Amino acid sequence: MLKIAIIGAGSTYTPELMEGIILRRDVFPVGEIRLMDIDRRKLEIVGGLVGRMVDHAGVASKIVQTEDIDTAIADADFVFVQIRVGMLAARILDEKIPLRHGLIGQETTGIGGFFKALRTIPVLLELAQRMKQLCPNAWLLNFTNPSGICAQALLDHTDIKTIGLCNAPIGIMANPVKALTNEAAEVDYVGLNHLSFLTSIRTGGRDLLKEAVSGDDALLAKLDGQMGFSSSVLQKVGAIPSYYLHYFIHPRASLKKMLEQTETRGEECRRIEEELLALYADAGLFVKPEQLAQRGGAMYSEAACALAESIYTDDNKIHVVNAYNNGAIPFMAQGDVVETRAHVGKNGAKMIAAKETGGEYIRGLMCGVKAYEHLTVAAAVSGSRDIAIAALMANPLVADHDVACACFDEMLAAHAKFLPNFAPSK
Repeated sequence: MLKIAIIGAGSTYTPELMEGIILRRDVFPVGEIRLMDIDRRKLEIVGGLVGRMVDHAGVASKIVQTEDIDTAIADADFVFVQIRVGMLAARILDEKIPLRHGLIGQETTGIGGFFKALRTIPVLLELAQRMKQLCPNAWLLNFTNPSGICAQALLDHTDIKTIGLCNAPIGIMANPVKALTNEAAEVDYVGLNHLSFLTSIRTGGRDLLKEAVSGDDALLAKLDGQMGFSSSVLQKVGAIPSYYLHYFIHPRASLKKMLEQTETRGEECRRIEEELLALYADAGLFVKPEQLAQRGGAMYSEAACALAESIYTDDNKIHVVNAYNNGAIPFMAQGDVVETRAHVGKNGAKMIAAKETGGEYIRGLMCGVKAYEHLTVAAAVSGSRDIAIAALMANPLVADHDVACACFDEMLAAHAKFLPNFAPSK
């Protein structure tokens, strides 16, 4: 029977994860679930619901609540990580401060995502060191954002078994396919986490996506609005971008919308989270509530638990993961962490070479943002202000040196207690 540790278990996403574990009990037998969080109130509320879900489903899994990381991971087989260093208060600062500097404020892209990475990477590396001591054979499956950058840090600076993942690719792949055909289709999905593209939809010897963006107006009309993009954008990109590409393709409109909103997404999430916690505290609730979908957790359990199942059962099913490229995308380096399709089994992810990787727009954007990601990891590890500013200069959503310096210094002051390696002299 497997031992599972969930780090950041006070998250309101945890019931979604538990639903996936319960549904897979026949093929993924979990004997003990350790719920770890530093927020005792949330841990007790969410942990209570988890216990009721397990009891209601008749699953014989022991539930352990703990605020101690070592207790959670000792002898674990899988360590699921969903942490938020600084909690939602830090996210809200990531969203609000950049707006004062004319920059997009978002939790995973731009300078907001950069600071989330700076806060998160040292904590993940410390966790990896504890795993090396207490559960050296365990898999660390990380969904903490920015997932791709975190995966790059873990793979470059530790030797634990780890894969990064995200729930977004499931919808990005499924919805356009449904729009174009009722037949089974093979797709190519290439990119970085939150900077990804569906580049091919093949069925019956045809590439329907290529036909659509190459001038088949009837097919193109079926794709209009996919991921929120017009058919005009799809033609120019030559692929279907993930919805996070709005910040790169429509930066001015995205910034304008943020400036006009009465609350940030983080503030909205804080309100939704408290409503969910109130629901979770009801002793009569023993299943995942429908309201959780408002928090953005759709397909979360499918992505995480299906991945763990493939590792455990060695079924070599295809998943979209964040792992070393190893030749899957030919214009990216072997050691670049990319987000693409892979066969997953007991030895981890074996990346699948993409048949269609898109044109120069995709190549240029991916290579440029990958440089930003490498610099971000270097800044987080070193605590160097110079490397940090270089990273922001490489990020298309910041770019400007003077703006980067001013916004960086304000955000560093706001987040100082979570960034101890960034001493003033550095």
